[in-house]
Amino acid sequence: MCICLSIVLATILGFLMLMMGPLVGGVIAFGIVLGCLFRGLYLFNDLSNRLSKVAPKSDKFNDEFDRYIDEKEKLQTRID
Repeated sequence: MCICLSIVLATILGFLMLMMGPLVGGVIAFGIVLGCLFRGLYLFNDLSNRLSKVAPKSDKFNDEFDRYIDEKEKLQTRID
């Protein structure tokens, strides 16, 4: 239902902007699109910050080094 309402409201807004003229309608349309892009960017940044607090990045070098040491120890025990 919400998507249908959004489509109808966007259609009405589009017709109103066409009636205002190309300059005024273009400026309003540009503002709407730019506002949506900035809002999306803000939400992605907020989501990234929240996820980094929950699951901090692991240090790939230390993980690989630990894996290397474990494999080296396993090989050493097989040889002995």
